[in-house]
Amino acid sequence: MKFVVLALLAAAATAVPVYDGAQARFDSGEVVAILRDDRVIEDDGRYNFDMETANGIVMSESGSHGLEGAIVSAGSYSYTAPDGTPVVVKYVADENGFQPQSDLLPVAPEFPHPIPDFVLEQIAFAAEEDARRAREPSNRYGTPQ
Repeated sequence: MKFVVLALLAAAATAVPVYDGAQARFDSGEVVAILRDDRVIEDDGRYNFDMETANGIVMSESGSHGLEGAIVSAGSYSYTAPDGTPVVVKYVADENGFQPQSDLLPVAPEFPHPIPDFVLEQIAFAAEEDARRAREPSNRYGTPQ
C-alpha cells in the first residue's frame, strides 16, 4: 500500500509544471508564454479570471458563493487538439455538479433506443428456459437421509 501511495505521489510530482517568471515549463521541455493572466478576487468571495497562452489555450471563469457555502462558477476553455480540431468547452459548476457543454463531448443515445434483434432473441430464449424450469419438478431438495 505504501508503494502505491509513493508511486502516485511521484507521478503527481513529475506532472506539475515548473514556473519560470511568466513562463510555464512542462516535462516535455516546451516553454509556453502566458500572454494574459487577469485575476480579480472580491472581498465577498466573488472572483473571475481570464488567461491566455501563446499556444492558443484560453480560459475564463467567474464564481461566487452559492447555496450552503458552495462555490458556483461558470466559464469556458478552448484550445486546438493535436489533430487541428478546435475544442471549445463551456461549463457551469454548482450544487448540481460540473455541467460541461461542447459539440465534441459524447452524447448518449436517446432512450428508449432500438434493441437489436439478437438481444430480443436472447431475452425470449431466457424466458422460455425459465418457464420450462418452472414446470419441471425440482429434485435439488429432498428429504434428509
